[in-house]
Amino acid sequence: MLLAIDMGNTQTALGLFDGGELVHSWRMPTDRSFTADELHVRLHGYFHMYGMDLDVVDAMAFAGVVPQLNRAWRRVAERLGARTVVVGPDTASVTCVRAKNPAEVGADRIANATAAAKFYGSPSIVVDFGTATNIDVVDAEGYYIGGAIAPGLRISMDALTARAAKLSSVPLEAPAHAIGVDTVEAVQSGAVLGTAAMAEGLVARIKRELGAPNATVIATGGLAVVIADSTDVFDVVDSQLTLKGICEIYRRMNG
Repeated sequence: MLLAIDMGNTQTALGLFDGGELVHSWRMPTDRSFTADELHVRLHGYFHMYGMDLDVVDAMAFAGVVPQLNRAWRRVAERLGARTVVVGPDTASVTCVRAKNPAEVGADRIANATAAAKFYGSPSIVVDFGTATNIDVVDAEGYYIGGAIAPGLRISMDALTARAAKLSSVPLEAPAHAIGVDTVEAVQSGAVLGTAAMAEGLVARIKRELGAPNATVIATGGLAVVIADSTDVFDVVDSQLTLKGICEIYRRMNG
């Protein structure tokens, strides 16, 4: 089985694939201090939850933005005797990137574009709600061509509560109304509905630039469901899109 690992700045998503089927998934904090030993112990615990042994993992594929954790995960793979693939320059031959500086494109964005083209067709637009809100654009030929990066919802909330002493942290959920009747609803309106409105506006501009009004729009990331409940801009909500892209890239690299 393949263990796909998406290392974000805040959370790491893990997906266990049997062939092309995602059979289990987990999320854990991205902690740059984690050693290979700690990662190994956490993996053992996750697999134990489902009565599985780590021996079922014979391959691991990574996409991430934390180099020191890449090294730690590689050591875990070595202990398991698992084949490894790292999304990036080494996988350029099986991915479609048409950007000004391809080497600068994040591995997670390459995985998103690969999965979007594979499973939902081209052209398509992926809005990934993570630490940052990334918008990844796939043209009609299936190539990643660029996109947009904005502060993520949690970053915005953290900045707001840090700078405005009277605003305590509020639940990240959509309010019933855009006009908040109290402070909590007002913050939720600005944060959640504001993020949804930003996505709507950027997607509309991108569609015009692409000349593709019917491009498929996909929401993914840890907060995708929260935002998707507040807008009709998305055709698909696929919280596991990045993991599916990592799996597809691994499959291409290994025939």
